[in-house]
Amino acid sequence: MKLVVGLGNPGPRYAQTRHNVGFMVVDQILRLCSGPKQQEKFAGLFNRVFIDEQPLGLLKPTTFMNLSGVAVEQAISFYKLPLESLLVITDDMALAPGKLRLRRAGSDGGHNGLASISQYLASENFPRLRIGIGPSDLPDPADYVLAEFSDQQWPSIAAALNKAVQTVSCWARDGIDVAMNNFNAPEEL
Repeated sequence: MKLVVGLGNPGPRYAQTRHNVGFMVVDQILRLCSGPKQQEKFAGLFNRVFIDEQPLGLLKPTTFMNLSGVAVEQAISFYKLPLESLLVITDDMALAPGKLRLRRAGSDGGHNGLASISQYLASENFPRLRIGIGPSDLPDPADYVLAEFSDQQWPSIAAALNKAVQTVSCWARDGIDVAMNNFNAPEEL
C-alpha cells in the first residue's frame, strides 16, 4: 500500500481556501473511487481505495496544518511504510496558480505542514506534490493562504486538481520517476 496525504485545515471555514488544495485533491480522488466511508483514524480522516488496482491510503489530517506530522507519523508507523511510499500534497506560494511540481524529496520551503511532517518523520526524504497558489502581496502570508481563490484563479486551480489526480494515479501505478517526467510543469525561464 502507498499513502497519499492531502494537507489542509479541517472545518467548513477553511474548505475552499488556498491552504486546502491537498484536501481538495483527496476529495476529488474519493469522488472517482469507490471505497469505504472516511473514518476517523491516525489523527485525521482516512480511506483505503484502489486506483488502477493499486491500494492507496488517503489521509486528511485533522490536526490543523502546523501539526500535520502527527497524523502522517501515526499512519506511516501503523502500516510500516517506507518514506518513498508516502506522497504529500500541498499548496505552494512559489508556484504560479495551477502549476504542479512533484519531487522525490526536499526542504519544507517555509511550509509549516511540510515542516511538521519532516520533524515527526525525522526526514525530508519523502515525495511531495506541490500545487501552485501564486505569491501573496499581503503583509502576512497567512491572510493569503487562508483566503479563498479569486474568481480568476479558479479555472487554473480546477485544472490543477484534475491533473493532480492523474499525477497521483501515475505515481501509484508507475512510480515517481515516470510521474515526474509526465506531470511536472516545465521550469520557468
